[in-house]
Amino acid sequence: MSVYGNQVQGGRRGFGIGGGFRWLILLAFGIYALVSWFGGAKTDPYTGEKAHYGASADEEVQLGAQAFQQVLSDANAQRALLPSNSPQSQDVSEIAQRLINKVPQVTQTLAQQNQQAAPEDYKNFQWSVAVINSQEANAFCLPGGKMAVYTGLLPVTQNDDALAVVMGHEIAHALLRHGSQRMAQQKLVQMGQMAAGVAMGGMDPQQQQMIMGALGAGAQYGLVLPYGRNHETQADKVGLMLAAAACYDPRQAIPLWERMSQLGGGQRPPEFASTHPDPANRIQTLQALMPAAMQFYQANCANKPLASR
Repeated sequence: MSVYGNQVQGGRRGFGIGGGFRWLILLAFGIYALVSWFGGAKTDPYTGEKAHYGASADEEVQLGAQAFQQVLSDANAQRALLPSNSPQSQDVSEIAQRLINKVPQVTQTLAQQNQQAAPEDYKNFQWSVAVINSQEANAFCLPGGKMAVYTGLLPVTQNDDALAVVMGHEIAHALLRHGSQRMAQQKLVQMGQMAAGVAMGGMDPQQQQMIMGALGAGAQYGLVLPYGRNHETQADKVGLMLAAAACYDPRQAIPLWERMSQLGGGQRPPEFASTHPDPANRIQTLQALMPAAMQFYQANCANKPLASR
């Protein structure tokens, strides 16, 4: 009898190098994934939640700078990059600078609230912002502080306070190192897929395809999308505090997201199938955060009292 595959030795079924070996590989994958995931877990000082990182802060800065150069190159090729002396660019740059100036204070305050040492990763950020002429209602802040605002966002924000809320949200993604966290999550999912592929090596190809499809859907709806929605909620909180500390009216976040919810005719997938929270849930979360945001505003903006609403 061949030594490959399961064997019968002394009346007992042995493992050999077939199915049993595949399960040993699966077990090894599982142990490595658990050690990699939980062994690298740290408490995020901005939120107090456990976080997992797939790249160092310095690596993130380099990756963000490379990606931003590509964005600028594409915008230049399309003649869509607005000059720095344009009214839109000057307005966006002023908002960005006010938000950036408050990063150390907000970082320190939130870290103290979560009983953590304040991170200093942002000190190595290479802050800059560009305005791109596009109908897209969007903005972003890459790891390392490179930002862009698309002109299609301006009719939706309508005022500097709402625009500061959006830009604060995007800056918060970078401060929270969400890019690195997504890299760690993607690595975990890929390792799981590799392990599953090894474990199913002897199965019928059609069965393999069905099981891999089910596992992929499970990972997408059970891990990837909830992970993304949690990141959006975290960025909403930190970004709102940042806008308030920079003396922008945080209350403008509510009508902003009411307007955002109407984009595209208000049509969107259900929350469980989306990377973003449902607008109604998002507004409810922002309303719950408003007292804390108003404290940031009052502590920093005594000479700029807000009108009653």
